[in-house]
Amino acid sequence: MSSIRTQVLEPVQYLAITFLVDNTIEWLAEMSKLPPGFTHELRHHLTHKASEIDPLTGTPILPLEEFCCAAHGFSALIETRGTAEAAPRFTLFDTGPESQSLSRNLSGLSTPLAPIERVVISHWHADHTGGLLSFLDLRGQQLGARTIVDVHPSRPTARGIAPPPADKVICQLPRDPTFEQIEAHGGIVETHREGHTVAGGTIWVSGEIPRVTPFEAGLIGGVRFIPSDDGTAGSWSKEPDIMDERYAAVDVLGKGLVVFSACSHAGIVNVVKDAIKRFSRPIYMIVGGLHLAGPELADRIKPTVDFLSEDLVPAPTYVLPMHCSGFATKVALEAALGEGCVPAGVGHQVIINGSPDDEASVRPPSIRSR
Repeated sequence: MSSIRTQVLEPVQYLAITFLVDNTIEWLAEMSKLPPGFTHELRHHLTHKASEIDPLTGTPILPLEEFCCAAHGFSALIETRGTAEAAPRFTLFDTGPESQSLSRNLSGLSTPLAPIERVVISHWHADHTGGLLSFLDLRGQQLGARTIVDVHPSRPTARGIAPPPADKVICQLPRDPTFEQIEAHGGIVETHREGHTVAGGTIWVSGEIPRVTPFEAGLIGGVRFIPSDDGTAGSWSKEPDIMDERYAAVDVLGKGLVVFSACSHAGIVNVVKDAIKRFSRPIYMIVGGLHLAGPELADRIKPTVDFLSEDLVPAPTYVLPMHCSGFATKVALEAALGEGCVPAGVGHQVIINGSPDDEASVRPPSIRSR
């Protein structure tokens, strides 16, 4: 179920990201301004698909039935090309929370399934694994093909939420697919505890993320069910550190690292520090959930924003706070980074073209100490 892979991350000249599941939908250009290389979903439907023409007015009709829906979760399709002539590689990073949103949005965006060779699951939480089996079914039905599913081996029996101070388990998350279910639905399970590259060496999937930042104290109220030896009973145990969580990274020539952190239970500062230590490359873009939503996490927002905007040199060119980042975090990042804080959402696409000619201007990053 596991395999050994090279740990050399190959730089790319082309990276395209399509957001297939997110909590937010913003598909009109008037709703938010996007930087160069970013496109709203509206443009996709008007320019990349044959729209129905109204016979009376002769005007294209917006196909609202095909527009993406938002959902509490995350999924991104990552397309990488090592060189301008290289064949593209497609990797699906997470699958959203349930069986409908990912399948609907793939269909609405007319996303071809054949090129998607691998699914990388960031961590075992249902809002990231809930669409996995339906995706495998959909791809299998269309192509008769199996899909590699890249996961951390420590799959929990169940996870729940036990908010302080009572620490009472108020609910259980839907169970993640088992390895047996993944195989039965057309997946090929690969378990990886250590960091490794995929997609021809163009995407790094991390191992367990070192916890080195004091204020990033994990998931408040996180609990894991520990079954008895015979599997007939068990009990809940506190689990603030979601150690199966992994990030992904792509190194773009002339720009630096694009980091995908689907939920940041480890803390985005810990994620960035690990990526910098490993690759000695500046952070060009941060994508995904920052897990700073809710009043119980409000005290982590300022030190996180201060690190990204002041302590990290150079600061990221773009931060895309999505999924579980929270409104207050987006406001704080926008105040610190201006247009570098991008209001991305489901249906958006980002295209980043790397340039070997610009590589000489890329400097190693540094972190200021306070």
